[in-house]
Amino acid sequence: MAHQYTAEILWERGDQTFTDNRYSRRHTIRLDGGLEVAGSSSPLVVPLPYSDPAAMDPEEAFVASLASCHMLWFFSIAVRAGFCVDRYADHAVGVMAANEKRKFWVSRVTLRPAVSFSGRQPTADELADMHHQAHEECFIANSVKTQVVVEPQPAGA
Repeated sequence: MAHQYTAEILWERGDQTFTDNRYSRRHTIRLDGGLEVAGSSSPLVVPLPYSDPAAMDPEEAFVASLASCHMLWFFSIAVRAGFCVDRYADHAVGVMAANEKRKFWVSRVTLRPAVSFSGRQPTADELADMHHQAHEECFIANSVKTQVVVEPQPAGA
C-alpha cells in the first residue's frame, strides 16, 4: 500500500518588484494535517533581509525530518524490546558542501540522540543495536543519498 504525503507552499509577491532579485523568500508551508509553518531560504544561502532566520529553511526541515523519523522508529523498536523511554533529545546537524560537479547538497547529517529510560536499562550494545535498527527502518534515511550518521549521546547531554 502506497502512502501519500502533501505539503502546500504559498508565496505571494505583493508589492515587491521581484525582477531586481530583492524580494522576500519568506513563505508559508501548509502540511496535510493543517499545520502552517513559516518557511524561508537559509540566511546562509540568501542574505538578510531577503531571508527570514526565524523561519524554517529547507535544509533545516531535511535535518529535522531525518532526526524525527529516526526517533519515531527508535521508540517502536524500544517498545518491542521491552524498554520504557522517558526522554529523547537530539541535536542533529546537517552539513552542506559542494559535490564533484560544484553543486551544493546536504552531504552529511549527524544525529546525536540522548535517551533516558526507566526500569530496565539497555546495555551499550542493546542501545547501539536499537539505533542501528531505527536507522535501517527510517523511511527518510532510506529515501536519500546523504550519509546519515547516528551518534548517541549520554542522557542529559
